[in-house]
Amino acid sequence: MLKMKGSKLMVETLLKEKVDTMFGITGGAIIPFYDSLYDYQSKIRNILTRHEQGAVHAAEGYARVTGKVGTCVSTSGPGACNLVTGIADALMDSVPIVAIGGQVATSLIGNDAFQETDMMGITTPITKQNFQIRNVDEIPDTMMKAYMIAAEGRPGPVYIDMPKDVQMKDTNVKIPNKVEIPSFKPTLHPNPMQLKHAVELILKAERPLILAGGGIIISDASKEFLKFAETALVPVATTMMAKGAFPDDHPLALRVTGMHGTEMANYAIINCDVLITIGCRFSDRITGNTKEFQEGKKIIHMDIDPAEIGKNVKVEVPIVGDAKIILSKITKLLVAEGSKLKNRNSEWRKKIKELKESCDAAEIKDIKKDGLTAKFVCHEMSKFIKDNDIVVTGVGQHQMFAEHYLERKLPRTFITSGGAGTMGFGLPAALGAKVGKPDADVWDIDGDGSFQMTMQELATLKEQKIKVVPIIINNQFLGMVRQWLDLFQNKRYSGVNFKERMSFEKIANAFGLNGITVTKRSEFLDALKQAKKNNETTIVDVMVEKEENILPMLPPSSTLKEIIGGQVVFKQSWDDVLKSR
Repeated sequence: MLKMKGSKLMVETLLKEKVDTMFGITGGAIIPFYDSLYDYQSKIRNILTRHEQGAVHAAEGYARVTGKVGTCVSTSGPGACNLVTGIADALMDSVPIVAIGGQVATSLIGNDAFQETDMMGITTPITKQNFQIRNVDEIPDTMMKAYMIAAEGRPGPVYIDMPKDVQMKDTNVKIPNKVEIPSFKPTLHPNPMQLKHAVELILKAERPLILAGGGIIISDASKEFLKFAETALVPVATTMMAKGAFPDDHPLALRVTGMHGTEMANYAIINCDVLITIGCRFSDRITGNTKEFQEGKKIIHMDIDPAEIGKNVKVEVPIVGDAKIILSKITKLLVAEGSKLKNRNSEWRKKIKELKESCDAAEIKDIKKDGLTAKFVCHEMSKFIKDNDIVVTGVGQHQMFAEHYLERKLPRTFITSGGAGTMGFGLPAALGAKVGKPDADVWDIDGDGSFQMTMQELATLKEQKIKVVPIIINNQFLGMVRQWLDLFQNKRYSGVNFKERMSFEKIANAFGLNGITVTKRSEFLDALKQAKKNNETTIVDVMVEKEENILPMLPPSSTLKEIIGGQVVFKQSWDDVLKSR
């Protein structure tokens, strides 16, 4: 094999891993790699973003809609540091990305050289694994391991630190056909005895409930999950990260649970006696006070990461494995018990259905009230967009409105930042999602605060001719924090008010893009139609009511029984609630 530079070997290894798109910004320490990339422009699309945070969120959006590993690149020092927020976001939400950062020459590492940062130290707690390549011969093996680790088992981010001199050295090392990591063997197949125990619990349960987590989407197990739920005849609540894993319009669907979840989902969680959980980490936004959360119920927890089982709540039946495999096997066991499934829990399902109908009717009545509100915007969008459209959100109050009022039926069509709650996620993630699924319409529901953190990526959208439609919930506040201050701090609004309402239509125009300002309900549908019709990115700037709250809401460190707002008084018995309708 002829000798080649390390930088060219990097590109060849990316091609071996079937990487066809990357997002990033060049700089001094990564110039050799970009120089080699020049000769491969027809094979790898390099999308030059305007900020490294935009690059890593774009890689996340790409990964979340395709299921592939996303790739982002930066230079050393401040460039690599700007990747950190997105890397942490990817870790919290189990998103497979590989981030490659340039580094100063190996002889300068540790000497406080120009644009040197200890990225190995910084990224250790926020990656699944990180590598620093100091020998040019290690490039293909290490990079292939990085992509394997990012994708297999519980996915997550991997960081590769690439010194400049290593990129410039020559080597004749071959790229292997595959790599193996002896210590990296995720458990995919569940323990048969634990599956049997779980089935026994499900059959004995009087008030069973399924809690679906994002792991179902990650493992592409939505079809298996639908069959499992319909076979078991058990109502389904989802976490925000699982929105789309189960059709929101299904008769068994209670939609999203947790801090801003639906009343029927939270009420069912409070009153169930067996909670069947798949691919969920029981975050504080789902459980509230964990002691109260698990009271009166037995929990079956299925997850590919054994570290998650028992971490936050006590588990009766732990099942470690891949969700797709687990659901397929447990459904077969349930089918074999067919005669025992008939007419089970009919009273439980009847009560949930009645509560669901009552809550849905109350929500529709609330939406119909006068005023240009965020709930109206999300409700109308839900009716307008198609099932295959992709909705991405920023982070904040608008995100909760979208979670609550947007109906999604298919996996990988609702993309949001869950665990890290990263403001600025929406626009660049939408960019990456559109690149990953170019035939889908991509909508970014964003807030005026969240959008401004990464809105420079409008320039990337314009230059690269990538079309997404940002819908800005413009309320002149950092809305979620304002709501907290409203409910818990006697409206002592400190550091949350934008004194001037931003015109995002003018901002769009400044980037050479289209913008539409909406000030009345009657204008919104026409704005959506026009934005969809336009050939390039169009911002729809919606001047919503300034102090609208998203309810229900769980106060911090409280129990689900202490949730604020909505129609149900959670301390009542179920029968009392239904009688009060």
